Amino acid sequence: MAISTKLEMRQSQSLIMTPQLMQAIKLLQMSNLDLVAYVEAELERNPLLEKGDGEEGDSGSAADSGDGAERDPRSSRAEESDSSGEEPGASDWMQSDLETGSEAIAARMDTDLGNVFPDEPGVPASPDPALLKAGDSYKNASSSGASDDYNLEAFVAEEASLGTSLEEQMHLALSDEADKLIAGHLINSLDENGYLFADLGELAGQFGVEPERVEGVLAVLQTFDPPGVFARNLAECLKLQLIDRNRFDPAMEALVENIELLAKRDLAALRKVCGVDDEDLMEMIAEIRALDPKPGSVFGTSLVQPVVPDVFVRPANDGTWAVELNSDTLPKVLVNQTYFARVIKTARNETEKEYLTDSLQTANWLAKSLDQRAKTILKVSTEIVRQQDGFLTYGIEHLRPLNLKTVADAISMHESTVSRVTSNKFMATPRGIFELKYFFSSAISATVGGDAHSAEAVRHKIRQMIDAEDPKAILSDDTIVKILKGEGIDIARRTVAKYREAMKIGSSVQRRREKNSRI
Repeated sequence: MAISTKLEMRQSQSLIMTPQLMQAIKLLQMSNLDLVAYVEAELERNPLLEKGDGEEGDSGSAADSGDGAERDPRSSRAEESDSSGEEPGASDWMQSDLETGSEAIAARMDTDLGNVFPDEPGVPASPDPALLKAGDSYKNASSSGASDDYNLEAFVAEEASLGTSLEEQMHLALSDEADKLIAGHLINSLDENGYLFADLGELAGQFGVEPERVEGVLAVLQTFDPPGVFARNLAECLKLQLIDRNRFDPAMEALVENIELLAKRDLAALRKVCGVDDEDLMEMIAEIRALDPKPGSVFGTSLVQPVVPDVFVRPANDGTWAVELNSDTLPKVLVNQTYFARVIKTARNETEKEYLTDSLQTANWLAKSLDQRAKTILKVSTEIVRQQDGFLTYGIEHLRPLNLKTVADAISMHESTVSRVTSNKFMATPRGIFELKYFFSSAISATVGGDAHSAEAVRHKIRQMIDAEDPKAILSDDTIVKILKGEGIDIARRTVAKYREAMKIGSSVQRRREKNSRI
């Protein structure tokens, strides 16, 4: 078979991801905060884009009013008196009847003021020009400061951080510069909860000092506030807090060293290890519970951002549900066609024309993508509300199993589009704010061939049963399976165990120990 080259012509179809399509997909899966940031960046980058909700300022009207005819001084004085709350007659009396000039007073009294008031000079001395200039600048600054709107947030004190608080205490407790350098490195090695995970031996080699010196600096730092910082594990953290409270006796030391027994609720083993009776052990456990396992968390490290819903669901008058978008989370942009038509005529070369044309195309695509994104979110949310009407009306026990394909088929969209829409989007309902993905859950079949049950509803049933169980009759996983099957839910024991662990609920043995200890 001879190998040769030849030309062939083929016709085929393929899907090409254009930049505009990639932009639409990117916008669809953005949260409202990310979308606002993206639109703000586009507004700075594209000269043809404008904010759709911009407000006109009052500066233009103020400038126009300043170009009018000259006012009558009397009307100006009347307006000033009105604004100050004084009557016009009072203002005229003050300006006409009072004699404030020294020359007028001297002429009326037919003598010099120095003869009448010996302590006063006959002719007032001219003030220092520098003082007048300083006074004028002060009055100008005061008047301008009074007219400007103050931003109260600019005067809010900065929130203290854990590192700043520890550095202030470090400068008071340590005097040697080498010790301060070691302490600063240890402070920077803390995590947000106040725990230290640095290798002290490696740190000693890095600074060229003995490990004992690093241990000594650490011992000083462990006395700082809040108590428990610079601990290397949970037991040491509790130990430092107990020492600060002067409650670290031998029995408490034994309890801290066997803290894993407390986690297992093995009270019999704890009584044996600590050598105390039941009453003393309960008091010691109460003291342990009063301690803070994360002492560094008292300092705020990150701003908690509240959830802003993208969709509102309200009951309608006809018994259905009204679904509407949150207009506050939808940035509005406008394409300035007039500016483009004026600027394109002044373009000096093809590069400038191409830039303006690309900017116009990008602006149009962004406006269309934002509009399409809003319509898609509304369409998906409306179908979710229609599918989960029972949940909105009666509660979580009536949450239906739902998948992406069901919603996609109902609104004639692809599953990937529905998946992008439900990412990082929230819905405000009369039962609370939920992420759109919350309404999608797997199905658990019924025992007698009825309707399937939602996995989220089954988890809710399991939690209700465990919360209401009798401390003397703790429900095992097998018992929970029998109860659920009696209610028509076909579920395996391992599935119950998986749901229980996902909800951070202990086993029947752990729950029995914990609930019996409270009796």
